[in-house]
Amino acid sequence: MEIILKNGDKLALSDGATCLRAASAISEGLARNAVCAKVNGKEVDLSHVLSDGDSLEIITLKDKEGLHVYRHTCAHVLAQALKTIYPTCKLAIGPVIENGFYYDIDFVTPITKDDLAKIEAEMQKIIKSNLPVERFTLPRDKAIELMEGYDENYKVELIRDLPEGEEISFYKQGNFTDLCRGPHLPSTGKIKAFRLTGIAGAYWRGDEHNKMLTRIYGTAFAKKDEMEAYFTMLEEAKKRDHTKLGKELKLFTILNEGKGFPFFLPHGMVLKNTLIDYWRQIHDREGYVEVSTPVILSRSLWETSGHWDHYKENMYTTKIDGEDYAIKPMNCPGGILVYKTEPHSYKDLPIRMGELGLVHRHEKSGQLHGLFRVRCFTQDDAHIFMTPDQITDEIKGVVRLINEVYTLFGFKYHVELSTRPDNSMGSDEDWNLATEALRHALEEMKINYTVNEGDGAFYGPKIDFHLEDSIGRTWQCGTIQLDFQLPQRFEMEYVGEDGQKHRPIMVHRVVFGSIERFIGILIEHYAGKFPVWLSPVQVKILPITEKQQAYAEELYKKMKEAGIRAELDSRNEKIGYKIREAQMEKVPYMLVVGEKEAADGSVSVRRRDKGDTGAVPADEFIAQVKREIAEKTAF
Repeated sequence: MEIILKNGDKLALSDGATCLRAASAISEGLARNAVCAKVNGKEVDLSHVLSDGDSLEIITLKDKEGLHVYRHTCAHVLAQALKTIYPTCKLAIGPVIENGFYYDIDFVTPITKDDLAKIEAEMQKIIKSNLPVERFTLPRDKAIELMEGYDENYKVELIRDLPEGEEISFYKQGNFTDLCRGPHLPSTGKIKAFRLTGIAGAYWRGDEHNKMLTRIYGTAFAKKDEMEAYFTMLEEAKKRDHTKLGKELKLFTILNEGKGFPFFLPHGMVLKNTLIDYWRQIHDREGYVEVSTPVILSRSLWETSGHWDHYKENMYTTKIDGEDYAIKPMNCPGGILVYKTEPHSYKDLPIRMGELGLVHRHEKSGQLHGLFRVRCFTQDDAHIFMTPDQITDEIKGVVRLINEVYTLFGFKYHVELSTRPDNSMGSDEDWNLATEALRHALEEMKINYTVNEGDGAFYGPKIDFHLEDSIGRTWQCGTIQLDFQLPQRFEMEYVGEDGQKHRPIMVHRVVFGSIERFIGILIEHYAGKFPVWLSPVQVKILPITEKQQAYAEELYKKMKEAGIRAELDSRNEKIGYKIREAQMEKVPYMLVVGEKEAADGSVSVRRRDKGDTGAVPADEFIAQVKREIAEKTAF
């Protein structure tokens, strides 16, 4: 038989050959490093038997899917270790998550973090035993019988909830069997580096009405040095924690009176407004107009948009004059109403309409985290209304804008194209047209991207931008969503060149995403050490004694007039104390003013990370800082 490889080459194999045999035929090195395979686009075990004409891709740990399978097998090793040490415990679910995995367990006697070392030791024994991991399937009644025999009631519930006709598969390693779709590593000995990282409570199926289970977290890497680098990054992340720095730098707070609703303090408002000023500047340059739409709108609007059916559990609702209203979770329906306030011609399009809209979304209290997960935030939204032949150019214009912004802040990024989800609206034809339009724009710009199947918005496919910060973590921020559905649902129109009415195409896009979340990312990216243009306080003036107070006040006035955000520390404290405090506040420039500086009109400059850089004329320093602010230079 012949199979087709990823590069299009054909490989002849004997009938009944497995994916592992195919990998060996390609190269012994590939077979050694193989983790699983993709056959006709579906992930399978290396033991999967190939058929004539199959397309084949061998997956290794260099692939994202390979690391996913590696960690999933490690989760099964964890479950086996737990059943060995605690035979009465019952297994729930053990999925892979970003940077690791977890397993939810129902223990008769609760365990603590102190027990993790014992569990790790048992996992090491299982790995050292190099147990083969073998897949088998059972019909539904036999699958239930098997799990009932093991007294695994959570697994029985999962099997009963599977759709009729779905294949029910299990994986066996040694004397341990678990319900799982797979695929998995061929043996436990393939795991080289892992660590259990924590323990927490979790409700069965995320429902607070269900029993509280114990969730054990872990991670696994292909090599020990990769794992050590990961934990070094985590330690660095702790130092950069935006909730800690936000408090220390007096940027924001979250109070018990408003859980999930951030309060921005004076310094935080300077930072937020500086970002907003920059946003307005670049959008004005790119031909966007700005609108503002109401925070509360009627239920009928959200029914038309589809949010009432697809998003209601995340919306806050109220009644006004006996009618249902909702606090907006998104800005787009309001923007559409603005579009419809007047008729449009093809000559008006594209219309690029921006809105810094405050939106509210109901998040469970356990999911709230600083500025990263909140219940109200400002979206830097824009909606572009266009003709079909303008799609590619408009998408390319947004991509260029997003690239400009992320480059300014020093972010690298990668791009994903997200396709139609299960819970979506519209025809296959519209979805295919929209998806291909996004793909075409990316390929014309020669931008590398991966496809994230099924992760689009409910009304259209999207391009997502994942930032990489200064310590290697990724954040999903910018997005471009192409929408054929809402223009139809709202019966939007424009008069075409032919004099007939046509339906515009709509793009939803954000650059920062949530301004609040973006500020949290920036705090951690810069470790609170913002570049001069972004710093809430750009210069701290530190007179040594009261004798320099008049000169210091003169400097302060000059800087304020020059548009520099300066503060004057005229407290009766030692200069060393003032410098240390300004350093803790992460102010970019500290100006030490003594008798000499007051006499010759200079300033003694200290930079945040370089210390004393010498004395310069005050006017020269002011001109330099003004340049740095205007050019938005890195610091």
